Formats: sequence, C-alpha cells, structure tokens
Amino acid sequence: MKKAVKLADRKARNETGLFLIEGYRELKRAADSGVVVQTLFICPKLFLGSNEDALIDQIRSSDAEVILCSEQVFRKLSYRDRPDGLVAIAIQMQRHLKDLVSRLASKKDPFLIIAEAIEKPGNLGTILRSADAAGVDGVIVCDRCTDIYNPNVVRASVGTLFTIPVVEATSAETLLWLQQKKIKVVAATPSAKEEFTDTNLTGGVAIAVGTEQLGLTELWMNASDIQVRIPMHGIADSLNVATATTLLVYEVVRQRKSHRDLHLWK
Repeated sequence: MKKAVKLADRKARNETGLFLIEGYRELKRAADSGVVVQTLFICPKLFLGSNEDALIDQIRSSDAEVILCSEQVFRKLSYRDRPDGLVAIAIQMQRHLKDLVSRLASKKDPFLIIAEAIEKPGNLGTILRSADAAGVDGVIVCDRCTDIYNPNVVRASVGTLFTIPVVEATSAETLLWLQQKKIKVVAATPSAKEEFTDTNLTGGVAIAVGTEQLGLTELWMNASDIQVRIPMHGIADSLNVATATTLLVYEVVRQRKSHRDLHLWK
C-alpha cells in the first residue's frame, strides 16, 4: 500500500516502471487492452455499479493480487474526491515510434496528433479522449513535461490512454520519422493566413500542438508543412490547447467524410 501511495509521485513511477489506474471505466479499458495489473485494491462499500465483480474476476485471472480494503484505508489510496472502490498498480506500456509502424501499415492516409511538451495533465488526458473519439491512429508525446502515466492523465482520458497507441519520443526523431513516412505536419498558429476549415487536411497528417503558454516551438513551426489558424472573434487570442486540438481533429474527420462521400457519389 505504501508502494501504491508513492506512485502518485513522478519519480517513483519513473524508477519502478509502474503507475496507478483508478476507476471502473479506466480499469476496464486497461484490462481489455492487455495492460498488466500487478495489484488491485478494492472497497465494495464504494462500488457504484453492478459489474465490478466481473472486472475483478477478469483482472484476477491474469494473476493480479486482489486486496480488500476498508473504506478508511481505500480513501488514503485514492486520488479522487468521489472514489468508486477500485485502484490498481499496473506496469507501464512503454511504447515507441516503431510500435506505430504496424498500426499505420494498412493506412493510406495516417492521422496522428503530436503533443509537444504539454504541461497540464488534464489537457493531455483530454487530448487523448478527443483522439480516441475522432479515430486518430496514434498520439506522439514529444519532449514531455507531463508524463502520460500521471494519475490525472489517466483520469482525464477516461481510460482512452489504453485504447489508442500513445508513444513518447523526442521532437527530432519524430520529425525525421514523419518525413520518412511522408506525413505532413499541420501546425496551428494565430499568424497563419489560412483558417483551418479552408485548408485541405484529407491526406496523411499529424496535427501538432504545443505548450499551453507558448504554443509550438520554432523547431516544429519551421518544420511544419501546413500552418492554419483558428478564428478568434473575442478578446482572447487563443484557445485552450485541448479545445484547439479537438477542433482541428474533427475538421480532419469532417473533411475526410465529405471527401469519401463525394467519391462514393461519383
């Protein structure tokens, strides 16, 4: 239990290669995706639904240790205001760029998100949730500030961290990899001439977004193939990075559907 508490700290996660997963939805998606759970802590008094027993059996069948906790003890383990009685210690997935190759092998027009040095766990988790919803082929986290195994990333992603390939790499190796795969980098910037809805995004693209305060670095801006802007009609000059990412990825979805429908009509 002390080990579990320590995993709320990034240093402990880095040293052990372990992380925490809390919540039914998150754990269900992790288990279904093959994430290896070492230990599962349960508190039936806090269960919210009726399917927890089946999930516990699923996780126990993979040789995970299951520990029954009192409510008082469980609340010390939980990092949520309203815990639902399930917290697990799991092994980090450790995916890399090479792990995307098989995913993209059958894709004519790959669709990726590049998240450069995102600082807030909630934003990174929300980006993952949008990526899953939009059918993105993968998310590449470059030069990380927030690690993808932060408990608040897991929570904000509602477990979609486990449903799509999320890999970590440096910006330099990612740019080289994208060039080799002939995937165009799309960067959003207020200084761009074209609005994102007026730009052709139907080919293989990687939507690149940067830090909350400064946006993308010069490295990514200079290397981008396409620059677009999101129109701002109020006093604010930019959107929250997760909101901007969601707008951009759904524009890709819209354009691809329209393009596909046009070809079907012909």
